[in-house]
Amino acid sequence: MSTVISIQLVLPEDKVYLAGSSIAGQLVLKLRSTLVDPVVKVELVGRGYLEWKEEDNPHLDYSRSTVCRNQAVFISKEHYFHISDGWLDSGVHTFDFNFSFPPGLPSTFTSKIGFISYFIQGTCSGREIVLAKEKKYLLLQGTFGNNEADDPLVVETRKDAVYLCCFGHGSVVLRMYLEKNIFSPGDHIVFVTDISNRTCKYIRKVVFAVHCIVLYKGVNNRGEQRSLEDRSEVTRLESRTNTGPFQIMRVIGTLVLPKPLPITSTRMENEIMSFRYELVGTSNLPCTPSTMVAPSKGALKLSGKDTLKKPSGSPSILLVLAQLQHPDKVNN
Repeated sequence: MSTVISIQLVLPEDKVYLAGSSIAGQLVLKLRSTLVDPVVKVELVGRGYLEWKEEDNPHLDYSRSTVCRNQAVFISKEHYFHISDGWLDSGVHTFDFNFSFPPGLPSTFTSKIGFISYFIQGTCSGREIVLAKEKKYLLLQGTFGNNEADDPLVVETRKDAVYLCCFGHGSVVLRMYLEKNIFSPGDHIVFVTDISNRTCKYIRKVVFAVHCIVLYKGVNNRGEQRSLEDRSEVTRLESRTNTGPFQIMRVIGTLVLPKPLPITSTRMENEIMSFRYELVGTSNLPCTPSTMVAPSKGALKLSGKDTLKKPSGSPSILLVLAQLQHPDKVNN
């Protein structure tokens, strides 16, 4: 029968921690009998891992895949508790601990390809044997000291349509407007969309969504650097417009960003993942096999001024959490 009845980590429930902040908690140890020469410690660990398969040589007649992997340790700290007299009596013992998060840590993240996770683990050992341990995962929000000014964001996309039933022609124009292009996790993205329907059919629905585009960097079995880009939907809004033929409809929508959420990456060196975001408006053209998409693309740099001048409709949307905003910005 084990000497340790239970070990428990006491932490705030569902709290989102900010990079650069600290975490305080307790390790509670309940013993059945006296424990001699115990080793009681608590660890803070943050790490990332990614893995995907790709075709080794797509030009071969047969299929052979290779695995690309990468990993990183973002933080690893441990604290050993001092045990007076070298033994613990039966009963309940409480140990207080405190750790600080470095300011440059990435946010908690999980996908089908990789993850970034943080956890606290408490361990009680005796005579080099682990008697009990408990692990609790944490939610961490990355931060970035942002000094860039918000820029208004305007994107306009036109799609010509050819009707299959009557060989007629027409077009639909989506024009999206945002007052700023820098947001924080948990923010409300308020946008205005003008739908110009230059067809003889109704436009029933427009879908708006924020996409997270992740660039993974890995190494294959031959030691070669590889990369993979993957897209996922963060949040979406479906708007029933019923825009009539040759009418203009204005839609005002709001998308709420979840938290925690990775911030837009500003550098690629020494990163196993980088992140950018797009706000996309999509509409199915009536009586045609076409779909029009109005993307508002993200960028890898905080400065989006040069991008905003491009006529191709690719201004930057940046997702940042300035350090000046913590701690209330995330915990509210």
